[in-house]
Amino acid sequence: MVTTVQPATAFPKAGTRHGTTLRYLGPNWYASVMGTAIVATAGAGLPGAVPGLRTVCATVWALSLAMLVVLLAARALHWTHHREQARAGFLDPATAPFYGCLAMALLAVGGGTLVVGQDWIGLEAAVALDAVLFGAGTVIGLTCAVAIPYLMVVRHRIEPGQASPVWLLPVVAPMVSAALGPLLVPHLPAGQAREALLLGCLAMFGLSLLATSLMLPLIFARLITGGPLPLALTPALFLVLGPLGQSTTAVGKFADVAPGVVPAPYAQGFSDLAVLYGVPVMGFALLWLALSAALVLRARRRGMGFTMTWWAFTFPVGTCVTGAEGLARHTGLVAFDVLAVALYILLVAAWSVAAVRTARGLVSGELLAAPRPAAAEPAPTRGRTR
Repeated sequence: MVTTVQPATAFPKAGTRHGTTLRYLGPNWYASVMGTAIVATAGAGLPGAVPGLRTVCATVWALSLAMLVVLLAARALHWTHHREQARAGFLDPATAPFYGCLAMALLAVGGGTLVVGQDWIGLEAAVALDAVLFGAGTVIGLTCAVAIPYLMVVRHRIEPGQASPVWLLPVVAPMVSAALGPLLVPHLPAGQAREALLLGCLAMFGLSLLATSLMLPLIFARLITGGPLPLALTPALFLVLGPLGQSTTAVGKFADVAPGVVPAPYAQGFSDLAVLYGVPVMGFALLWLALSAALVLRARRRGMGFTMTWWAFTFPVGTCVTGAEGLARHTGLVAFDVLAVALYILLVAAWSVAAVRTARGLVSGELLAAPRPAAAEPAPTRGRTR
């Protein structure tokens, strides 16, 4: 199977004064914003008091906000000057799912505003900015969760065995809303408004969880029956960690804000759910992390080079950090604190590599050049051992 992020044959050659600078700027670039924002929010929740860490996290959040503003402007220019190509992205089954990244970028930066951004801009401004970004991100995320699967059914022509972890991006966006919405609950008037937002987040948790449950078997079956993914797409395996870590984070956040918002029996139920759901899901997340890491190392040995798919190493791992932090709060186990710190070290290392390689690719122009079709690996034989 040959899988590309943006088939070069689908788009015309550069013909405007903007040349190729923005012609090949796809929605997948929002993953860099997500990956940067999660470094800030995950770092702020680590156990202990590391001198200067919160200041560093606030600085990283400010960077993610700047990246979001620049990327939104660049994508607006892309739609203005390369409209036909931008529209073609919706009809490309390899590109369309990345529109979920737009929603998650808005949500991730908005959540970081309340977690650490308020240190710089004040609480009132932080609440206002998060409310705008959360509202926009949630609307876009819910739209993508319906529209992209609809396009996959009626417009995209997907062959058996083409299942990809990228398919998770549109349906996991509402889970990000579910995990970050509770941050706004204490800032709403007591009563109906708070309860409505909390239960609305619970509903988005459910719809994303069930939609993900439909996708995961297809992805795993593709690996078992079709062999490893193409080299350039292999980092996308880490995307599976997103719904796992984010759902664990969400149930922890529900438990944090539920007391006083919903009646006592339900508040206790949220606390129980945070542990009874979060622990086994985190266990599966660690299993998938180990499997994905092994496949990435295999791909690296076979020549996997840097592409924007390397940003898949950041945000999904970051959600596992915040999930482990939530489990540490609700269980009191030091083991989850240790896990959160270990995963955060992995997150920072992955972000550092992806950020440096992306900056280098931007300076050289390589990442904004016309995409080349990805070469497929030879089909594995039935007797493969590695």
